[in-house]
Amino acid sequence: MFDQVALKLNVDPLIMSALREDITSEDVSANSVMRMPQRGEADLICKEAGIVCGLQVFERVFALLDDGSELELHVKDGDAVKAGQVMAKLRGDIRAILCGERTALNYLQRMSGIATCTRSMAELLAETDIKLLDTRKTTPNNRIFEKYAVRVGGGSNHRLNLSDGVMLKDNHIGAAGSVKRAVEMAKEYAPFVRKIEVEVENMDMVKEAVAAGADIIMLDNMTHEEMQEAAAYIGGRAEIEVSGNVTAENIAALSDLGVDYISSGALTHSSPILDISLKNLHAI
Repeated sequence: MFDQVALKLNVDPLIMSALREDITSEDVSANSVMRMPQRGEADLICKEAGIVCGLQVFERVFALLDDGSELELHVKDGDAVKAGQVMAKLRGDIRAILCGERTALNYLQRMSGIATCTRSMAELLAETDIKLLDTRKTTPNNRIFEKYAVRVGGGSNHRLNLSDGVMLKDNHIGAAGSVKRAVEMAKEYAPFVRKIEVEVENMDMVKEAVAAGADIIMLDNMTHEEMQEAAAYIGGRAEIEVSGNVTAENIAALSDLGVDYISSGALTHSSPILDISLKNLHAI
């Protein structure tokens, strides 16, 4: 859940931007059928099984349009829901409900889909000490929502943004000239509280990253045998992350590597939405 500071500073402006995208001047359809204020009620119904996430954001959409809106919740973020389940009742000005419906559902469906996908992948690592991480492969201007959904689903967040930590990828290494030089330059420049992570693609780079004193070594798109060799060589001298085309279909096969983290861009860039509807709107 977002605290009040995050809600007002970070969440509300994004929601308002989404609403402005959908309502440039007025909702012609809503105003056609509802000329005067009228309080109404609608059911929030899940149409397929999954993990619900984003109820606070869903509620906030209507609060910004109508400060008299109310959401009576029957579930909370992180709960497993099933098809046909009524998750909440929304009450407020019917015009605000009609205006905000699609924007609110877009957030809720997307966040619930990510939480559902994350839960399914996290469960495959449940018997290990490996943390499942997301990446920065998120929808522009929706990262705060998508990374929250990963946490609700049982995953953990990697960097929130480029200011959040040092990650030296292939192009950083290319720009610096070598793994060793890239790590040296990062240690000279970055605040000492920042860990330095290096992305490597072969054993030569692994050895260079260890010698340079990298805090975290990411094994990117290496074979299973190469990752086993790399983990044995690193031997606790750095934390180890595995990355590269990790999906629900192959993540379990990585659990025997003895690494600290497995990251998957698929959590945010490929999760299908959870089908949710707002139904049975009527005046009260």
